[in-house]
Amino acid sequence: MKIVKWLAVLVIIFSCALVAVVMHFDKQINQPLNLKETRVFQVKNGDSAKGILNRLKTQGVLEDNLGLKIRLKLVPELANIKAGTYELWPSMNGLDLLQLISTGKEMQFSISLIEGLNWKEWLLALQAHPQIKFNDDFKQQLDIITSQLPEQSIEGYLLPDTYYFVSQTAAIDIVKRAHLSMMQYLDNAWQNRALDLPYASAYEGLIMASIIEKETGVAQERPRISGVFVNRLNLNMRLQTDPTVIYGMGDNFDGDIRRKDLKTPTPYNTYVIKGLPPTPIAMPSKLAIDAAFNPMVTDDLYFVSKGDGSHKFSTTLQEHNLAVRQYQLKK
Repeated sequence: MKIVKWLAVLVIIFSCALVAVVMHFDKQINQPLNLKETRVFQVKNGDSAKGILNRLKTQGVLEDNLGLKIRLKLVPELANIKAGTYELWPSMNGLDLLQLISTGKEMQFSISLIEGLNWKEWLLALQAHPQIKFNDDFKQQLDIITSQLPEQSIEGYLLPDTYYFVSQTAAIDIVKRAHLSMMQYLDNAWQNRALDLPYASAYEGLIMASIIEKETGVAQERPRISGVFVNRLNLNMRLQTDPTVIYGMGDNFDGDIRRKDLKTPTPYNTYVIKGLPPTPIAMPSKLAIDAAFNPMVTDDLYFVSKGDGSHKFSTTLQEHNLAVRQYQLKK
């Protein structure tokens, strides 16, 4: 009987010790990381889960990692970590960290590609982003895309938006996403366009949308500006829009348009040429595309800036000249 009693006592002691050990390691596993603010953490190819736990302990992010190492033995899938860039935050514990890097849910970065900017300006924005990489085949991949487009130009064919991606995403991948988004939106707009538009193709509508984008300072004016340009095309009048002149001047534009610039022929000078320029002059927004394919029906043929982003619209040249004197010449 004494032996049974001693065995019972030993079992109780062992059970208590086991519970104490389990509670200790459970506390380790669930203890928040030693971080005061969010931190970007890089897992490289070849890193191991144990190696990362050791690194974080050395850096003081983890006070102890033995409990987490034991958890790796019990749950082997936690050791299958994925290389990438992750965001750690103070409320995370060690188990959260292992689950994060084993599922591969990388930190997301973003870039906002703005409507009204042209391809050269977009390219500079892509090149300036530290988390976007340019591979050696970027130009080759871009040429493949443009070879399938009218005029073999990417201009206008990328949809303005905020694009999210993981660290070191290839620039061409973002370009492809923006291009696919534009192709889909443009096709839908073409299928749902108003009747009797003076466009021979969706591409001509895209060109018009880019002009509308550059001319618009107040969002709700886009359809009315579109109506002016559609009216002028229908009457075989020149569009006479300054943004096309500026685009055609390229690097020669210094911030001012002079009378000689309006008379200098380029494929984009709509004071000289009739109809639309050969390509878009910027990346148009969805609103500009909608306006190009569904213009406001008016008799307007002219508009002039009031200086506050809005415009004065006119139906006759006489009325337009009065508006020019009122809003432009007096300045």
